[in-house]
Amino acid sequence: MKRKIFKYTPHNIQEFKNKILNWSNKFDFFTYLESNSDTQKTNCNYNTYDCLFAIGNLSVLKVVGNDSFDSLQRYINKCKDWIFGHINYDLKNEIENLSSNNEDLILFPNISFFQPKYLIIQKGVELSLYYNNVDDIRIFNEIDLFELEETVANDSLNLKPEFTKEDYLKRVAKVQNEIKKGNIYELNFCFKYGAQNVSINPSKIWQNLNELSNAPMSCYYKNKNHYLLCSSPERFIKKINNKLIAQPIKGTAKRGESNETDELIKIELKNNLKEQNENVMIVDLVRNDLSKVADSQSVKVEELFEVYSFKQVHQLISTITCSVSKNYSITNILNANFPMGSMTGAPKVSAMKLIEEFELTKRGIYSGTIGYIEPNGNFDFNVVIRSLIYNSENKNLSYSVGSAITSLANANEEYDECLLKAKIIQDLFKKLI
Repeated sequence: MKRKIFKYTPHNIQEFKNKILNWSNKFDFFTYLESNSDTQKTNCNYNTYDCLFAIGNLSVLKVVGNDSFDSLQRYINKCKDWIFGHINYDLKNEIENLSSNNEDLILFPNISFFQPKYLIIQKGVELSLYYNNVDDIRIFNEIDLFELEETVANDSLNLKPEFTKEDYLKRVAKVQNEIKKGNIYELNFCFKYGAQNVSINPSKIWQNLNELSNAPMSCYYKNKNHYLLCSSPERFIKKINNKLIAQPIKGTAKRGESNETDELIKIELKNNLKEQNENVMIVDLVRNDLSKVADSQSVKVEELFEVYSFKQVHQLISTITCSVSKNYSITNILNANFPMGSMTGAPKVSAMKLIEEFELTKRGIYSGTIGYIEPNGNFDFNVVIRSLIYNSENKNLSYSVGSAITSLANANEEYDECLLKAKIIQDLFKKLI
């Protein structure tokens, strides 16, 4: 499908984007991908767009059975258009000989993509509407006239962890015992905070979350009664022409209270042998995954142990790239690399088996990915972390945190790292009350 383009420059770009967000909530399918490039000084070297809005649906991918990636590829071939959607972490069970018996309260579909009715892309202060019918242009007037409402915050939100600290420490000890046995080298161990019978205003909460984080791979995603409010700093995989880019995160440190302290923390993080050890294991895993679809000898580590700074934390990020042959389809590439190594551990299959054993609930869309695929085959997908996940039908709300467990890990310090990652959500609720 060949869309026409209509360009529009609103008087106040941020206010207009807020109007798009709230106006679009009337649709069953809606994706807002935000790079926060106006506030980010780093991690923007591979950003193509400032933000994208995919609103409403002309069509939706429906998967029957266990051929999700084949169904997605057929959908891509049929649409020949922009599509947006998600892949759940639990799709691993189709990729490998795995299973999941843990509880899932949010119930996101394992995979879902849609072809948007309206597509709006921001670059700088200009918005471009990619449309099919000339009448679609009228939505800018409709959005401009939309009145933003002040909403009263919910002051009774109390998300409780599924593990006590004592239970967490015991489970980490079991993970490290598996490492001693040689079954794994590293495992990304996560736990969930949750609340039931919760009524929230997802768009308002996401706006507050985004203001607190300004993360470069953030998104607001609505799939009927399922919502993802995501402040992710991590890219899973991006394709630009024949180039693939992966940017795994392993290594976290809190921000300093002064510029001097902050700089010292950055230096300490970059030179921390434990954090480097965690990071390089995942770099090797990602290199191996990319090599399944890469041209011979094209896999390169462009950045190793680079410190990227965000509002809440410093992160140790590596960038791995390769060139990819035209013989490999989009779903060949996704299948070879999913789930992302930073959220599993190494070796990947062994780590995923143990994740099912030591974690209490299914991850679902957490540790999965949200993104877009362009008609020319380019795509960009994030890693779903630092996220609130909500089902407006059964009123379940949750967020998850985790960290990499290695032989060098100190369980108490890992628990503190999880609390640091949870801090942005805790701060969000403090702001809402």
